[in-house]
Amino acid sequence: MARKATSPQASASPVFNVICVAQSGRLEYEAILFVRSFRETNPDFKGRLIVAEPSGARWNSDTRLSEPVRDLLLADNVEIIGFDNQVFGESYPYGNKIEALGVMPAEPFIFFDTDTVFTGKLSDLNIDFNSPAASMKREGTWPEPPLYGPGYTEIWKCLYDRFGLPFEQTLDLSKPNEFWERYLYFNAGWFFGPDAQEFGRRWVEYAVSIRDDTPDELACQTFDPWLDQVALPLVITSFGGGRPGPELDGLDGRVTCHYRTLPLLYAREHDAAIEMVQEAVAPNRVKKVVKAYDPIKKLVIQRKGEKIREMFDQSDLPVREQVIRNTIKRAKLWMR
Repeated sequence: MARKATSPQASASPVFNVICVAQSGRLEYEAILFVRSFRETNPDFKGRLIVAEPSGARWNSDTRLSEPVRDLLLADNVEIIGFDNQVFGESYPYGNKIEALGVMPAEPFIFFDTDTVFTGKLSDLNIDFNSPAASMKREGTWPEPPLYGPGYTEIWKCLYDRFGLPFEQTLDLSKPNEFWERYLYFNAGWFFGPDAQEFGRRWVEYAVSIRDDTPDELACQTFDPWLDQVALPLVITSFGGGRPGPELDGLDGRVTCHYRTLPLLYAREHDAAIEMVQEAVAPNRVKKVVKAYDPIKKLVIQRKGEKIREMFDQSDLPVREQVIRNTIKRAKLWMR
């Protein structure tokens, strides 16, 4: 579905909040890179920078941020807002981003996965929060139509019909029928909308309905880990949004880098993202904290990530990510 033309009124930059989720372990150290790179590249940001912290009985372990990490984040003027998982939790941690929105301010927002580093200003982008969108840095991971049907059209259409949403207008008619890119499908690495609470409420509603009352057309489909990305296009459509236009090319581009793991960052991402990560951990007060996390300690501080970078031609990378991962593993440099 083509995005609406941006009106002059929408072009005026609104105040909005930036949100990520972090908890004890890998995510809290990624949050340090996230926050420090954001503050470095967005010094004039007027909104709230929020780290959502999950907790509650649906976790079998302590999810709270460690005190050293908490102190570092607070020193960068971050708001840490806790939330109890009522629906998902340890059984489906990807649901954190869905439930976290419910306790956020009911204001325009943009959410990023914590494994994101900033290399430019969000204010350089023309974001129309009344026309939500999400990351197109994705592969055709869902659905996997069975040999004898139903196909992509029948699977996706039944979901739009369930929630009373228009289906045909979401199709990219430049792509062939029954080819996965014809259908609205996002990576949930970033997404934005006009009201975090309402967006989250609707996302929970759609995701739980799909999971607990699965349409017959989806009987053969797997929802772990894809449930959030199955429901996300439906939520975005319900708010009148769609695919991101060229005005948002800086996301997953010159403004943000969703690197996913540090070995993949060194293998395939642009130099500016790597330089930003190295700059983020340079101060001694930061090094003292992040060296507790082996991938940052070894790849960034000890510069072993440079060995990974030398293993690949960034202008001619393997098509399949698994080939990159296996090459790094053979060199005994894969870590997460």
